[in-house]
Amino acid sequence: MPRQVYFYDQPERFVAGTVGQPGARAFYLQASARGRITSVLLEKTQVAALAERIEEVLDEALRRSGGDSVIPAAAPKDLLDTAPLDLPLEQEFRVGTMALAWDSADGCLVVEAQALIEDEEEEEAAEAVFTDDENGPDMLRVRLSGAMARVFAKRALDLVAAGRKPCPFCNLPLDPEGHLCPRANGYRR
Repeated sequence: MPRQVYFYDQPERFVAGTVGQPGARAFYLQASARGRITSVLLEKTQVAALAERIEEVLDEALRRSGGDSVIPAAAPKDLLDTAPLDLPLEQEFRVGTMALAWDSADGCLVVEAQALIEDEEEEEAAEAVFTDDENGPDMLRVRLSGAMARVFAKRALDLVAAGRKPCPFCNLPLDPEGHLCPRANGYRR
């Protein structure tokens, strides 16, 4: 079956969102433009990794430009998107592999999310990962400005943190890798 590539160049909206309650949430990436909506399902850890890596790629591109770039150092507050996912929410595929690249010629971030390959026959058909091979797995490809990429990363990181239980001492989200809380560790201010 031929590959379906859902391509968005500077979409009106590109967000990470959830359906369900913390502990039982489903995570989605959603791109939309001109009445077209594409939603793909992924894991919470994939959302977190994508957002963190976007921040790293943007910081590196900004550093290499010597500060002479259109990439903002932080997400512009006027572009923040806190609206829920657009409806209808129809999953095109479950994400398996993701890739990022900074396109310095066009000054944009390219995000690719490729469908999960579930059997050996499909895996053999997808020899060339992240190419336009017509027999590969379905893919969502989005090109974002630096500002829109920062906004996506901020929302995604906030979304992941929102599902964490708060510390009973300081009320900050508990980090699964450890939480340094002055009150919990016996420190007093």
